[in-house]
Amino acid sequence: MISLDNVQLTLSGGSGPVPVLRGVNLHVAQGEAVSVVGPSGSGKTTMLMLIAGLERAGSGTVRVNGSDMSALGEDQLARFRRGNIGIVFQAFHLVSTMTALENVALPMEFAHMDNAFSRAKEVLGQVGLAGRENHYPSQLSGGEQQRVAIARAFAPKPSILLADEPTGNLDQETGAKVMDALFQLKSEYNVTMLLITHDPAMAERCDRAVHMRNGCINNGAAPTVVP
Repeated sequence: MISLDNVQLTLSGGSGPVPVLRGVNLHVAQGEAVSVVGPSGSGKTTMLMLIAGLERAGSGTVRVNGSDMSALGEDQLARFRRGNIGIVFQAFHLVSTMTALENVALPMEFAHMDNAFSRAKEVLGQVGLAGRENHYPSQLSGGEQQRVAIARAFAPKPSILLADEPTGNLDQETGAKVMDALFQLKSEYNVTMLLITHDPAMAERCDRAVHMRNGCINNGAAPTVVP
C-alpha cells in the first residue's frame, strides 16, 4: 500500500544544502499499522509529507496505493489525497468558525459525497462525541478537538491514515483516550496506518515499528522504541 525505494531529499538551508532523507526504504502492507519512532529532526515528518503528496522527493520512488506520486501533478495529487488519504496532525487544525459536525463534514463536502453531515454525525459518535456535534473548537477540550480531527480523517473512508504525533499535545490520560479512538477506527475500517510517535505505548499497539535517525530508516519486526 505504501512503498518508498531509495528516497532522497535535500533542502536548501541558510548555510547550504541540507540532506533530510538519505535513501529511505519502507514498505507497508494493506491493513498494516506501522509506527515510526526516532529523535526530532530525523526526517519522520518529511517522509510523511512525501507519502501524502505534500512534498516531492528529490530522487527515488514513492508509490502509494499503486500510484507513483512523482508522476502526479498538483491537481491530481489533491484528488488522490481526497480519495485515499486521511491525515491527523499534532496540532488539531480545526476550522475555528465551524462546529465539530461542520469540521468533520468539510472534506466530504469538498469531495461531493452524499450525506456528508449524517456521516459526520455517525463518526463523531464513534469517537465518543455524540451530543457535542454543535460545539465549536474553543468549546472543546484538547482531547475532544483531537477526536474531532480523527473523525474528520476517517469519515471519508480513506484507505490510508497518516498520523503525526496525534497525542503529542495531550496529557497521558487524555492521550490514552485519543489513542483508543484512533485504533478502534483503524480496526473497524481496516485502513493502512503510518503513525509517527514518541509514545512507547502507542508504538507498541502497532503491528511493527521502524526507527528513523539522520534521514535513514531501519525496518523492524517488533514494535520497540529505541531512544
